[in-house]
Amino acid sequence: MKQLAIIGPTASGKSDLAINIAKKTDAYILSIDSLSIYKEIDIVSAKPSSTELNSVKHFGINVIDPDEYFSVNIFIDLYKELLSTCRSENKNLIIVGGTSFYLKSLLDGLSKLPEINNEIKQHVELKLKNLKECYQFLYDLDTTYMKDISPNDKYRIEKALLIYESSSLTPSEWFIQNPPKPIIENLDIYNIHADREILRQRISKRTSKMLELGLIDEVCALEKKYTRTPHSMNSIGIVEVLEYLDGKVTKDAMIDNISTHTSQLAKRQQTFNRTQFKDIVSAPLEKLEELILSQIS
Repeated sequence: MKQLAIIGPTASGKSDLAINIAKKTDAYILSIDSLSIYKEIDIVSAKPSSTELNSVKHFGINVIDPDEYFSVNIFIDLYKELLSTCRSENKNLIIVGGTSFYLKSLLDGLSKLPEINNEIKQHVELKLKNLKECYQFLYDLDTTYMKDISPNDKYRIEKALLIYESSSLTPSEWFIQNPPKPIIENLDIYNIHADREILRQRISKRTSKMLELGLIDEVCALEKKYTRTPHSMNSIGIVEVLEYLDGKVTKDAMIDNISTHTSQLAKRQQTFNRTQFKDIVSAPLEKLEELILSQIS
C-alpha cells in the first residue's frame, strides 16, 4: 500500500482534491481536522457532504460527541487502526486536513507516558480543584516545561502533574528519558499553495454558504444540547454566532468576524506548514492532482 498527505490552509480545496485522488488510486481517506472529528458539528466544520463521504470511505470524521475529550494520542491510535485496515484490505491511504499538528505528531512521534493507576488519578483530580496552586507548584518544580503552558490550561497541567506523581520525575526529566519515536517515516506530503487574496475570497464565499445551510440553527442546537462548556464550543464559527445570539454584535458583524478569524487561521496554517515540514511538494490546487497522480502511479 501507499500513503500520502495533503495539507493546506482552510478553504483551499483539500477535501475535494483528496476525494478525486482517492477514487483514482483505490484509497481510504483519514481526516486530520480538529472539528470534523465531532458528530453534529457539520456546517461549522465544513465537512464533506454525505454524498462525498459515501463516495470514498472516510475515517476521522463523526467519531465522537462534541462534549467528549479528544487528543492527539487518540488520533494516533485511530491512525494505527486504520493503517492495519488498509493493509488487510489492500487499500492506499490519503491523510488530509487543516490540523497539521496531528500530521507532525505522526512524523515526530509522542513520548510514552508512565503507568498511571487509579489512586494517582484520584489524587491528582483532588489537587486540580485548586488549579492555580497546581500550576505554581509545577512551575517552581520545572520552569522550563511549564513556562509555555497557560495557568488556565487544565489539560496540560493535569498531564504534567500525572507524570510527576507517577514517575517522581519532572516532565522535562521524563521526556528526556523517554524520547518520542516516529510513527510514520518517508511520507510524501503535498501542500496546496494558495494566493492569499483568492483564499480570502473563498473563505468569504464559504462563510456565506454556511449561513445559507443553517449555521445559526446548528449552533443553537449544539448550545442547547451541550451548553458552551465543551472545548469544541470555542471554535471559529461557533464563538461568533454565540456573540450574535447574545446581542453583542450585528449579523453582518458576525459574518465579517467569522471570515476575518478564518482568514487569520489560514495564515497560521500556512506558516505552520511552511516551517514545520521538510521536503514537501507545494503547488497550486489546479496543478496538484496531476502532480500527485504522476508520482504515485
